[in-house]
Amino acid sequence: MLRQLAIRDVVLIDTLDIEGSEGLSALTGETGAGKSILLDALGLALGFRAETGLVRKGADQASVTAVFDLPRSHPVFLVLREHEIRADDGTLILRRVLSSEGKSKAFINDQPVGVGLLKIAGDLIVDIHSQFETHGLMDAKTHIYTLDLFAGAEKQHAQVAGSHALWKDLRDERDALIAKIEQARRDQDYWQTAYDDLLAINPKDNEEEILLERRVMLAAREQLSEAFAEVQNLADGEGGAIQNLNRAWKILDRITQKAGERLNPVLESFDRAMNDLRAGLDTLETWFDTEGAGPDTLSAVDDRLQDLRAQARKHQVQVANLPAILTDIGERLSAIRGDDGKLAKLDHAVEQAKSDYQTAARKLSDIRQKAAKQLDKQIMAELPPLKLDKARFETQITQLPEHLWNENGMDAVQFVVATNPGSAPGPIDKIASGGELSRFMLAIKVVLAATSPVSVLVFDEVDSGIGGATADAVGERLARLSKSGRQVLVVTHSPQVAARAGHHWVVTKAANDGGKTVRTTLLPMTTPTARTEEIARMISGASVTPEALAAAGKLLQQAS
Repeated sequence: MLRQLAIRDVVLIDTLDIEGSEGLSALTGETGAGKSILLDALGLALGFRAETGLVRKGADQASVTAVFDLPRSHPVFLVLREHEIRADDGTLILRRVLSSEGKSKAFINDQPVGVGLLKIAGDLIVDIHSQFETHGLMDAKTHIYTLDLFAGAEKQHAQVAGSHALWKDLRDERDALIAKIEQARRDQDYWQTAYDDLLAINPKDNEEEILLERRVMLAAREQLSEAFAEVQNLADGEGGAIQNLNRAWKILDRITQKAGERLNPVLESFDRAMNDLRAGLDTLETWFDTEGAGPDTLSAVDDRLQDLRAQARKHQVQVANLPAILTDIGERLSAIRGDDGKLAKLDHAVEQAKSDYQTAARKLSDIRQKAAKQLDKQIMAELPPLKLDKARFETQITQLPEHLWNENGMDAVQFVVATNPGSAPGPIDKIASGGELSRFMLAIKVVLAATSPVSVLVFDEVDSGIGGATADAVGERLARLSKSGRQVLVVTHSPQVAARAGHHWVVTKAANDGGKTVRTTLLPMTTPTARTEEIARMISGASVTPEALAAAGKLLQQAS
């Protein structure tokens, strides 16, 4: 429920704090007292369009803060969690600040947010209805969601939306593949030539880096060859290390018997040294045969580098990217030939997804058809007491052509009315007059109250143009709405409606520093004199008569 509304510098209001109450609250007052300003201020906090005319003359800015107490399961908290806004205790604070220059700032639980998010949150919490309403149930786009809520078909609706999203994604993937194939076919000769030229040189991963290292080695081949020959001569040539070690070993071997076994380790060391030296020479010779004296030449390496770089320039990539380019072109050509059958697989997946979507959408359509009959029946039962006994309410469900199927299914849903027998039904806001429109909306909201997530209902002039038993019926339905777990606020000129309220605010204008400001007074329910006088004023006007006081007392007694 709306626990508190704090208004600062909005039109004629300088400072005003209103404490909300459960049940039905009535706001009454003379015409022009400023009741509509209160609704404009609330709308500002809910994300409605802001106009600089709302800022009180002489003030730099206007601000409105609305504090709500909501169950933690309320859907608005799911939306806020998606935007990382916490409200763990169920308290929700919506605040809007409007400068005199027209700049607007929005806050939810003291965190800055966009006005769009403020509007989404506000729509989930509060429903404001006036004769000039252009959103909510007046917008035919909302009717399909309203019917699904009434039918309890949120799960089926989500399933249809999910299957439609999958079907659309697969169609988009298939269309992209078809476009790629068609483009590839237009350029087939070019791609085939490019593929053949690139395949002819068959680039390898990291090949440029390897070739550059190879080039450095080949450029130094002569130096390497000379160094190898010198090392080989020093190690194994005439008078080289191996010959000298061999002579030394033989000398030691001859005197070993005289020295006993103490020289054996020395002999073994000399033996290992000769073996290690021969192994080293073998390794050097093998390396030079395979690396230093291979079949490649410096010119061959340069030619290979030139071929690779020419292909890289042609495709406007680095040499390192050529293997990937070769793979990509191969896939393009494969797609042209359809070798991998990907298009056929996608076609099958699209048809299966479409079939799944149709199955889910038809099931939802059946649910809607049954729910629509129930909705029409219940709303029609509410119309006679509201002096709309000749009117007809109808939920029209039409099947859309395939190109218009969407995440809501294959149906178009619209609530239509006819106010006279024999007349064709049409959109509510086009057929009903202002007073009829308000009563139609009241009947609809009474029926939908049990399934709507909205916690606060606000009605402005819902009793316009009616009186007597009809006004009493309006009051009775507003009271019934307030007992269905909803907080209901009604701006009214009808004493029958005001008498039904559990809380009664009177809106007046008062002098303030040479100007006027709006004030609200909560009439005490335990001492009915002030409330009786206000309802009597509503009956007789400025001059309250004894007859009006008696009538007011009777209305209050009947409503209690």
